This record gives sequence, structure tokens and C-alpha cells, in this order.
Amino acid sequence: MALTDKTRDEMREIMARYPQPRSALLPMLHLVQSEEGYVTPEGIEMCAAELGISAAEVTGVVTFYTMYKRKAMGKHHVGVCTNSLCAIMGGDAIFSRVKEHLGVGNDQTTPDGKITLEHIECQAACDFAPVMTIDWEFFDNQTPGSAIDLMNDLMADREVTSTRGPVISSWRENERLFAGFADGKANQGPAAGDASLLGLNLARARGDSIPANPGADA
Repeated sequence: MALTDKTRDEMREIMARYPQPRSALLPMLHLVQSEEGYVTPEGIEMCAAELGISAAEVTGVVTFYTMYKRKAMGKHHVGVCTNSLCAIMGGDAIFSRVKEHLGVGNDQTTPDGKITLEHIECQAACDFAPVMTIDWEFFDNQTPGSAIDLMNDLMADREVTSTRGPVISSWRENERLFAGFADGKANQGPAAGDASLLGLNLARARGDSIPANPGADA
């Protein structure tokens, strides 16, 4: 078991961020995943004990949110958005091609443990459809060919850099980030893409501004 006294100490550090300790459950579960590779029964019990709630309450949260996994994950989590716009723009074709290339289906892991594949819901990145994620970092405007290139790079342990973020590390390392522990990569890559900033840039070029709100400082 990967959970240790250090894990418990970090759980308590997370709990200290919140006025109500039980509000810390979501990041605590991400911490468990960073250590165990998924939410294990031991992780559920540790969260419950620290928060003073039942294991059933923790399990209810784990089974509600799809980002919490109940079985071991690969080194990398690959998500392909197959929601309406991404699907129409090529997401379905990408997912089909990646499944065939990896030899796995949805929510399955390659035999070498490198990649877990999942079709995911909208990632609020419709400006960049079709979108993929690797360890929840964005890869915009993908094609079946570019997706296969990414899979080959991951399987060969080559460096992969997200479109609007950092160099990819691993799913476990990003889970630690979701638990609230910085990874030192906050300044790697742009925070937003050109399509997202188009309206702002046009307004600046025209000299437009938002009228002041007299009650904003009240």
C-alpha cells in the first residue's frame, strides 16, 4: 500500500485550508489517486477517518464523479472529447482511430500500462474542437493522425508538450496538482489560446472598454 503517515499529514494540510474540514474531501481523493493510482478501499477508509464521516459517504462522492477511478490507471490518462461539437468536428473519428491503434476500448488500459483511454464529456474548449486531453492537459484542434502521433510519443516515453500548458509528466503527478500541491509548471505554456482571446484583443484594438460600475467598490 502506498498510503503512509506522510499521506495522512498531507491530508491534514489540505483539511486546514477549509473552514469545514469535510470540504477537503475532493482534493484528498486526488491525493489518494496520486499515491495509489486510483481510489482504493484503503484510501476511502483513510479519508473517512480523517474527516469523521462514514466510508459510505466517501464512496458516494467517489462513484458520483468520473475523475475518481476505481481501478488502476495507466501512466497516462488520454481523454477524447466525444460531446456534440467535438464529435461533429472529428472527435468520434479520433476516438475510433485511437482505440484501434492502442488495441483497447473505453476505460481500458494498454497491456504495457502506459495509457488508459477514455471518451470524455465537454471540456469547455469548444473553440478548439476537436479536443483531446493527456493527464487533463489540453491538446487542441486534433486529427486522427496527430492523435496517433501523440500516442506513439507516449508509448515511447518521448517528451510531449500540451497545446496550452506544460510538458506532460504523468497522471499521478497531475493528481497531486489537483490535490493542491504545486508542480512548478504554472508558467509553462500560455494560459489561453488565440480563439479564446479574440474578443478581448479586438476590443483592445478598437479602444473599447467596459463601462465603470458605480457600485462595484461599495
